[in-house]
Amino acid sequence: MVTIIPYKLNWPNEFQKIGGKLRHSLGDTALRIDHIGSTSIPGLAAKDRIDIQITVESLAPAIEKLLTRDGYQKLQISTDHIPKGIKSHPDNWVKWVFINPPHQRPTNLHVRINGRTNQRYALLFRDYLRTHQPVAQAYAELKERLSENIADPDLYPDVKDPAVDLIYFAAEDWSRFTGWQLGPSDA
Repeated sequence: MVTIIPYKLNWPNEFQKIGGKLRHSLGDTALRIDHIGSTSIPGLAAKDRIDIQITVESLAPAIEKLLTRDGYQKLQISTDHIPKGIKSHPDNWVKWVFINPPHQRPTNLHVRINGRTNQRYALLFRDYLRTHQPVAQAYAELKERLSENIADPDLYPDVKDPAVDLIYFAAEDWSRFTGWQLGPSDA
């Protein structure tokens, strides 16, 4: 079962602590280190797991070596969910995922390539929800209802992904309308 909890005011500080350590460890290898996912959106209920996106030039073995040296464990996830209707080469959705070292709070590291569709997706999605609180609250309610009604945690993302896609498509329209640009890195 997936557990969704109310927003915690300390999530941004927890990200800053972890992000600072990653910045120190990875140096210029990380082009950006950003707080993403539901814990990065003020007021949004979420799983108590900090999602971090590390943007890199390429998925080079040296990056994996640095992260595993710091105790991160690489998962066998090599791609993001591709929204239906997106005409994009599969290479635009490639990523690495690492989970936290045993001594660190629950964390997912998403390592994505600079300029790829999935790298932009995570940041646009975050920024859209930060500026559209009614949408963020509707998304939180969906997540809470899913967590209450889906016993198999493996089904949770399968059901949630189409809703995330709907938000992403609205975010794309918003980005064209407003001229949204990527801001500075979070760490």
